[in-house]
Amino acid sequence: MIKIGIVGCGAIGKEICRAVDQGIIDAQLVALVDRKPESALKFASSLRSPPKVMSAAELIDAVDLVIECASQAAVREVAPPALKKGKDVMIMSVGALINLELLEEIAILARKHDCKVYLPSGAIVGLDGLKSASIGKIRSIMLTTRKPPSSLERAPYIEQHKVDLSTLEKPTIIFEGSAEDAVKGFPDNVNVAATLSLAGIGAQNTKIRIIADPTLERNVHEICVDGEFGKFETRVENVPSPANPRTSYLAALSAIATLRRIADPIQIGT
Repeated sequence: MIKIGIVGCGAIGKEICRAVDQGIIDAQLVALVDRKPESALKFASSLRSPPKVMSAAELIDAVDLVIECASQAAVREVAPPALKKGKDVMIMSVGALINLELLEEIAILARKHDCKVYLPSGAIVGLDGLKSASIGKIRSIMLTTRKPPSSLERAPYIEQHKVDLSTLEKPTIIFEGSAEDAVKGFPDNVNVAATLSLAGIGAQNTKIRIIADPTLERNVHEICVDGEFGKFETRVENVPSPANPRTSYLAALSAIATLRRIADPIQIGT
């Protein structure tokens, strides 16, 4: 049975922990790391099989698979050291990999130490189709993200441009540009943009539009891909995580599904 450790006890990390604890995932949860150890200890004690709360270095030594659910900064802190020790890694803060130097470092380490790096689909659908389409030529990828204004609060782009989200009365485009710039400006909101970029035509060529919509209660992601294969469009309306409105519940479910796939001998989909 695979031993896993969770870095970050936020909305996604807790959902994964509960899924393992309930037997939804055939794995053993052995370790947790969080910047607030007291909170992690309290949460761990709520589980039927409480994992140990420890340092990141101790976690890496104790597990087979390190699951990052914390932040883009945490990816750099835990992924390279884990790979150097031959441990597989799952990354939820995929926006960190917009940094091509970090992406290359992680890829080189994974090859050298015969490890796997897993990037779940997150809060979007259609990634299988995009991966297939990318074997041929893709001409354009556009992601339009619509979110309630409250879920965009405190994003670096919002603060830098002094956008007053509380005054919005109708859907308003607050950002249009590349996935690279979107991930930098909204690091907690559009990790899906980075995932699309990695599966498709890169962060500079993937276009992103972010709309703050006070009429919404759900996060909406619309993807349009055009290429040699033809054209496809997808739309998903995600229920925000009750614990964190910046995170879609589907993002946590995608991590759980990826873990189940790792342990399953039958692989479905591209």
